[in-house]
Amino acid sequence: MQELLGRISRLDPTASLGLRVIACFDELVVGNVNTRALLSAAASLAGCVAGFEQDRPHRVLRVTPAGEQAVGEPVRRTGAEASDGLVVWLEREGEPGANDAIILERLALAVRIRHGRGRSGDDNRRDLGLLLDQTVPAEDRRLAAAALGLAPGGRYRVAAAPLFAVWTGRPQGPEDVVPTRYGPIHALVVPAEAPVDDVRASPCGIGSATQPELLHHSFRTSLVALRLSRPPKTPRVTAEDYPGLVDIFADAPADAQYPDLGLIEQVTAQTWGQDTLDAVITSGSARQAARALSIHHSTMQARLDTITAALGFDPYDGMGKVRLGIAYLAWRLVRSTVLDLPAPTYRATGA
Repeated sequence: MQELLGRISRLDPTASLGLRVIACFDELVVGNVNTRALLSAAASLAGCVAGFEQDRPHRVLRVTPAGEQAVGEPVRRTGAEASDGLVVWLEREGEPGANDAIILERLALAVRIRHGRGRSGDDNRRDLGLLLDQTVPAEDRRLAAAALGLAPGGRYRVAAAPLFAVWTGRPQGPEDVVPTRYGPIHALVVPAEAPVDDVRASPCGIGSATQPELLHHSFRTSLVALRLSRPPKTPRVTAEDYPGLVDIFADAPADAQYPDLGLIEQVTAQTWGQDTLDAVITSGSARQAARALSIHHSTMQARLDTITAALGFDPYDGMGKVRLGIAYLAWRLVRSTVLDLPAPTYRATGA
């Protein structure tokens, strides 16, 4: 699989879809879905009819991108042998799609496993998946880092993006699709000294810098940063944008409680609420926040008065900013929709 990923040009606009194909079929195999579901996924990804045929007992099944059984005669088809007596194909008029080969390869493998003719081991993860898993023993993570060519004394950070992210550029580095509790994520390891502006993806989160064997922590912070992004206004967030706070959320349990969320809701009900809260927690003073928002100091002070009344504490007094920062970022994470899959699109076919 690493060889397959290496064949995808790093600046190829179809790369993110290629990664999405890989992860999609990995998830379907783990879920042990039936053949029709596999064909439906392939058809949706390719935007054309996907087909399957087995010889014993003889069976032919063709599925449209809408998940319905195709009728009529097949148009021109490009096929791949899944195993002896098993064939899959895509039906497309004209030239093959940019990701047809990847879709066919993954569909063939999934069908082979589904019909008991392929591997089905529980832990066939690749090096990057092992490196980013904190439950893997430290020595195994060090071996995975070495296999990926990461220098033992170097410092790196992880960039995380959903499989539907739009990439316009990225630095060189190990990358793969890694399963998370939020679904499959495209993870990329980059040197800590690489400018974050070189990672051009929307949406995207960039984690904290650390040693190779501790990149599992950078990965967790990158997931928090990703969930804090707000495309198109803020397509990329780094852990350093909210120093210390992102680390807190990276290691917090999934069911952690944040009692001040209701107070934040009162402030964000104002049209200016969210942007002003962001400016407050990232600035050193009310005047700096006003400059960041391009508003007059008197306007900023009026907003602060409203915020203080709603919160019941002064965000610039003592621990007020820390309390506000935790509550505000927790509110954003709870309400984040950045990982929601975009509505599927596909091209019409003659089927």
